Amino acid sequence: MELIVYEDEHLLAANKPAGWNTHAPSPFAGEGFYEWLRQREPRWGSLSLLHRLDKETSGLILFGKTPAANRALARQFEEGRVLKHYLFLTDRPVAFRQLKARSALVRVGARYVCRPPHAGAAVAETWFEPAGAMVQARPLTGKTHQIRAQAAAEGFPILGDTLYGGSPHPRLCLHAARLQFEHPATGRMMAFDAPPDFAQETRAALRRAIIDPAQTNAFRLAHGAADGWPGLYLDQLGDYILAQSAAPPSAAQRSQIETWACLAGARGVYHKILEREARRAPALLWGAPASGEIAVRENGARFELRLDEGYSTGLFLDQRDNRRRFLTRYIAPDMDIPAGAEVLNTFAYTCGFSVCAAIAGARATSVDLSKNYLEWGRRNFLLNGLDPAGHDFIFGDVFNWLRRFVKKNRAFDVVILDPPTFSRSRESGVFRAEEDYGALAAAALPALKPGGILLASTNAAGFAPEDFIEAVTGAVTRAGRRVLARHYAPQPPDFPIERSEPAHLKTAWVRAG
Repeated sequence: MELIVYEDEHLLAANKPAGWNTHAPSPFAGEGFYEWLRQREPRWGSLSLLHRLDKETSGLILFGKTPAANRALARQFEEGRVLKHYLFLTDRPVAFRQLKARSALVRVGARYVCRPPHAGAAVAETWFEPAGAMVQARPLTGKTHQIRAQAAAEGFPILGDTLYGGSPHPRLCLHAARLQFEHPATGRMMAFDAPPDFAQETRAALRRAIIDPAQTNAFRLAHGAADGWPGLYLDQLGDYILAQSAAPPSAAQRSQIETWACLAGARGVYHKILEREARRAPALLWGAPASGEIAVRENGARFELRLDEGYSTGLFLDQRDNRRRFLTRYIAPDMDIPAGAEVLNTFAYTCGFSVCAAIAGARATSVDLSKNYLEWGRRNFLLNGLDPAGHDFIFGDVFNWLRRFVKKNRAFDVVILDPPTFSRSRESGVFRAEEDYGALAAAALPALKPGGILLASTNAAGFAPEDFIEAVTGAVTRAGRRVLARHYAPQPPDFPIERSEPAHLKTAWVRAG
């Protein structure tokens, strides 16, 4: 789907996919559509949200880009001069040509109940009329759940809206199809249309909206219970799919996986059993084997992966947006990475962060306890046309090397801390993220320049975000330094966060004085 419908220096009109909150419901939940846009491009950092859609509703949303535009557009919304046309499906009889629903909405639990208008009540008004196989709704006011509640009260609930008595369906079939308003600067009448596609699978639609296939062909296709597949995870890795679960897939799951593979045009499917002890390499489940390494694209950068040897394939896909921040040097509206930065990447693995930093002109120092992974990292540099000789690849214990850098008076503009949840080294012993992250941050701070940026990340599922933030920022203050700016980055939208599938990745970008 086309995500950005229109943009100029005053406003932005976008087409929100179904299944995505307009804005984050809580500080440590996944990014809402609004937050994702603001943190995507520097020119979108000043976006202001002028109205919202329910999570399960797709369609047009309008954002202002300047204070003057925000005021002018907000006034039009308040005065009812923004014309909004919605389209929806219902499986109930529609026996009218045009109907004006007018009622007061009273909240009862999670839903709103329509009541006859009375003195002093906030009244909601909506025009309904048939539109081919669909129904068009034109809300004259902007009350929460207005269309959903009034359609149900009139006897034609929206298909998929089980909260309001609609028949079960894979998605809520409600779409904001048209917006019409005066341009905030020129006064010219503007109208934008985005046709609905209720047959499109919601998970696939979300990923098509956020993934540019010309730039990225490595991302999560299905994320466990949050995507309706409890315990099963599917990753697109170029021409292959990697399925992951705690046990071999059932016959039904195999059939589902093969269907996904065919739809994605995959050459083959590998399966990896998620286990802490044996950690076996993925096994071919379907299709043609991958002979040796494969190359994938992520935000234009290229990485070498292996599916036929070792437990890890070479790239942690949930860090995609954090790696992108190194490519663009834009972290959040109040935080950037300086040009030509000196970047220290600890626990570097196959040097994904280092590659992206180097592409953007930084000099990267990568430290890891595995020579094999560092060699893999060098190959990733070469794959992107980067000369590894211009960067450092250091084999050894991270805590030991942090002490060495301090002794040598070597400090960095950015220090990356993305340790494994559990590790063991001969020099530093056992590291457990939930217990030892604060000590790691404290050890890294002396190697961070004043005003430098600490990227702290963990995928320890049991490490509460509040405790993780405290471990990182507490280390900064105990070191006698100040937190000048902080940005919390959850996992990307193709790793959706819901109660049934809590967040595992937590990331804090901290500028320390």
